[in-house]
Amino acid sequence: MLTIGKLGAQAGVKVPTIRYYEQIGLLPEAGRSAGNQRLYGRKALERLAFIRHARDLGFTLEAIRDLLSLSDNPEQPCVAADAIARAQLAEVERRLARLTALKAELERMVVQCAGGKIADCRVIEVLGDHSLCSTDHRHLESEASP
Repeated sequence: MLTIGKLGAQAGVKVPTIRYYEQIGLLPEAGRSAGNQRLYGRKALERLAFIRHARDLGFTLEAIRDLLSLSDNPEQPCVAADAIARAQLAEVERRLARLTALKAELERMVVQCAGGKIADCRVIEVLGDHSLCSTDHRHLESEASP
């Protein structure tokens, strides 16, 4: 049996995150020791490692909840898991396209900067007037925030 600290250390997850995952039902509540300390078994470690890996791959908590539900029923077809992974792949492709456009715009701004005074600075000018951008990345602003 592992304490919450040891579980977190082995899975690479902070203790408050483990408590949060329990609170929202991704991890079942742990049993308690006589001293009221949370105690976790191998299954909890495996489940937490699954969650951590899925988070590393960018899956949302809701998608992880669905994937965990699917993994709890190993005899069913994997069509739903495949659909969740395909949706995540499409989201990553959208983010890559956005980042590529943002990179190009930043490169263009930097190249156009004459390196003189702020009064003539292309970076400041473009940031102050979105119409000077070569791409319309405004619709992506809400996506840029975590």
